[in-house]
Amino acid sequence: MAAAWAELGQREVRGSADNARIRAFFREVGHPAILHDEVAWCAAFVGACLERGGLASTRSLMARSYLRWGDDVSAGRIGAVAVLSRGRDPAAGHVGFLMGETPTHVVLLGGNQGDAVSVAAYPKTRLLGLRWPSAAAAAESAGRKDAGTRAAGDALFDEALAHVLEMEGGYTDDPHDPGGPTNRGITLATYAAWRGVRLNAATRPGLKAELRRIGADVVRDIYFARYWSLAHCSEMAPALAFFHFDAAVNHGVTGAMRLLQRAVGTDVDGEIGPNTRAAIGRLSVEQCLERYAEVRRARYRALPHFWRFGRGWLRRVDTTLARARKVLRAGAGAQQATDEVQEKGMSSMNESVRMQEQSGPVQQQESTTKWWGQSITIWGAMITALSTVLPAIGPAFGVDITGDLVREAGEGIVLTVQAVGGLIGTLMTIYGRMRASTGLTHRSVQMKL
Repeated sequence: MAAAWAELGQREVRGSADNARIRAFFREVGHPAILHDEVAWCAAFVGACLERGGLASTRSLMARSYLRWGDDVSAGRIGAVAVLSRGRDPAAGHVGFLMGETPTHVVLLGGNQGDAVSVAAYPKTRLLGLRWPSAAAAAESAGRKDAGTRAAGDALFDEALAHVLEMEGGYTDDPHDPGGPTNRGITLATYAAWRGVRLNAATRPGLKAELRRIGADVVRDIYFARYWSLAHCSEMAPALAFFHFDAAVNHGVTGAMRLLQRAVGTDVDGEIGPNTRAAIGRLSVEQCLERYAEVRRARYRALPHFWRFGRGWLRRVDTTLARARKVLRAGAGAQQATDEVQEKGMSSMNESVRMQEQSGPVQQQESTTKWWGQSITIWGAMITALSTVLPAIGPAFGVDITGDLVREAGEGIVLTVQAVGGLIGTLMTIYGRMRASTGLTHRSVQMKL
């Protein structure tokens, strides 16, 4: 439902322009050739939202196609796909997502409801069916969501890795650094263990040469396997995972887990188990970050090489903390935006129900086509054309504009009438095109001359 709520308020653009978001609905369900938002789009909206959520849609623009989608649910189920009738046409319909119901109405979140994505109430007499994803489709969707979660986790890891690589820098071999030769944060000992080679006097020169030219893919694999995974970063809130990953790289995995345990006030054993997870859960993410940062600072100050590297270490903690807080704010902002959209939608739903119950069972209709005779554009074009050709075709309708008539009325007056008629027709054509919001349909008309 998040995909549907996110589109709340999208509306057709009046005139010749089109809403790109509505055009995207058509494109996402396999109809890229439809370029105008005036084509009925309720089914395209439902289909696009389903597919964004990992569920296959009917990919049809016919609302009633959803009567054959998924499984039937007899009772109202929030989020179910609701199919309604529309008029007397057995092929026409409307489709949306069920948001609630009253004794007389169903409330839908849907597209093309008043030319927009909105929440509206419809009489239950129009309800043809409620559909729910089949078990197989739900299982497939769950698999897609797992893949999406993994992708999001990979994105967080890549962000955290970029930070670590920035902090670590390139190749160093400082005799005061207890880690020894290091490139992009990977020590020679870590690289040797990754290669499965014993580090000794004989292998050291060759391993150092390899470490100097280590590739980006190898770096990523080492960090993911030996730090991100072993430190249980994927099990933590994103902001805490970001900070903890940096600590695992700089203090070692076991050392970082001990520091985290000390920060959250649980037994310090270097293992992330139920007690540690419970202790983390009792604190807010912001509290965890602040305490973790302070414990790291204290640890650095206790090291014998603090006199040489201390300023850089403390700067690293401050930078990592600031970036972790940025991750935290980004997540909170996204959640707040989702909550605000849903709250707005629920307010619209309640107002729609209230208005429907006050006004009675009014049949709400989707925007449909109109008779061409109601088009200002058509009439404007006809007046313009008639003003031009009336002298030639007038006799066929009993209006004979002869030379004598022109001389009697005055040639200037006749020309003025023609010009005014042409101007009025042109202005009507332009105005009609600018305010057009529905297509035209044919209706037989009998004219008696």
